[in-house]
Amino acid sequence: MNKTASLSIQQWGNSLAVRIPASIARSARFVVGQPVEVVLQDHSVLVRAVGKPKLSLAQKLALFDPTIHGGEVMVSEPIGAEIV
Repeated sequence: MNKTASLSIQQWGNSLAVRIPASIARSARFVVGQPVEVVLQDHSVLVRAVGKPKLSLAQKLALFDPTIHGGEVMVSEPIGAEIV
């Protein structure tokens, strides 16, 4: 399915930018933090996803399941000054 949007290039610091409309971002399965590759190809610009999105600390904590990841981090016995 091809979607099209007519947009304008904007100034962003010393660079240029185009905002990707939400409907196109959803169709491309882009999310915040998504690593992308920008390629110049035959006088056109192609933006494509590369890899998985990097999650923020808040997103990582939201995915944390104490029943799976709970308990002590160290499996060994306390050593030296660790004994309280």
